[in-house]
Amino acid sequence: MSHVEDELTSQPECWTRVAADAAGHGGALPAPRERVAIVGCGTSYFMAQAAAALREGAGQGETDAFAASEFPHGRSYDRVLALTRSGTTTEVLDLLGRLKGRTRTTAVTADPGTPVMSAADDVVVLDYADERSVVQTRFATTALTLLRAHLGLHSDAVVADARTALSQPLPEGLVDCAQFTFLGRGWTVGLANEAGLKMREASLSWTEAYPATEYRHGPISITTQGTATWMLGRAPEGLADQVRATGGLWVDGGLDPLAELVRAQRLAVAVAAARGLDPDQPRHLTRSVILTP
Repeated sequence: MSHVEDELTSQPECWTRVAADAAGHGGALPAPRERVAIVGCGTSYFMAQAAAALREGAGQGETDAFAASEFPHGRSYDRVLALTRSGTTTEVLDLLGRLKGRTRTTAVTADPGTPVMSAADDVVVLDYADERSVVQTRFATTALTLLRAHLGLHSDAVVADARTALSQPLPEGLVDCAQFTFLGRGWTVGLANEAGLKMREASLSWTEAYPATEYRHGPISITTQGTATWMLGRAPEGLADQVRATGGLWVDGGLDPLAELVRAQRLAVAVAAARGLDPDQPRHLTRSVILTP
């Protein structure tokens, strides 16, 4: 079993633990009515997109998401929340350094022995969700579960759906598809982006991701026999029939969207295996991007 496969199967336990601990981290996490920016790089940026949409949708306050390198320094925020598994990513550390003494910052990380511990004002360490694989799975979803629980949006049903996602077979014919499109709505747009990234990283697949209703505005033209379109969350009316009419495979996300992401992680590993690839050693990637000055 690869590291990434072993790590993704542990997600239900990680989610249960972080949800139980969420109240104890409340002082480090955004408070109601704070204006918040959530930042990250790669997978963490896509989790930031999902968390920002969840928080603002829950009426907790205006919440934006940015890649750490694209943070708009002309805007004012009450708190900036950085998601960083490694705690060493250059863009995140640079941003926290620029904000020091001006804006309250919180970092959610997996490694307590890294520079982010002193770079941020508050830190939440999820060391039990750290990973050996370059490809992120459980840290990202555990960090998002922490924020969902903080907002009162997590339940035992989410964990149950994750266990279902790990135990049920993938749809027939899915692994053999040549192209994959992931769709989301609201907070699940970030999850769709992340599902596409997992497929590219682990299996070198041709993948795309879009807001579901935007899919009709051009991208559906690539859908045909041998392609798959996967919806994370509830699909817009009529979209499934439109995809099936193209000859493409439609995958209906009936589980909690975060559990659907677990299924997509499994697909990435399965496609990698079918292509003779090692998902723990993605091409041109390292665990953390550390830039030389």
